[in-house]
Amino acid sequence: MIKMPKDVELLDKRIAELQAKEACLRREITDNSDKSRASRIGLRICADLLSAVIVGAALGYVLDNWFDTKPWCLIVFLIFGGAAGVLNVYRLAKAEESKK
Repeated sequence: MIKMPKDVELLDKRIAELQAKEACLRREITDNSDKSRASRIGLRICADLLSAVIVGAALGYVLDNWFDTKPWCLIVFLIFGGAAGVLNVYRLAKAEESKK
């Protein structure tokens, strides 16, 4: 059996201490999981609503310029985008409710 040098033993000891400290910090982070989960859900709701409205408005704007029907496609697809965003949020709320 090969004897390890003293500095390698000290390094191994330091690595073990840091790993224990990291594990403790990870436990603290998971203890606050309700707050982090709520913020993740809130951010996803905001992103779902906003992206659906933006995509609907962009599609309506492009179609208005293409067909030369200035406000109508924008209005219609803005409403469709809002409805799609609300539907996505409803589905997310149902999925989160079933997880509980």
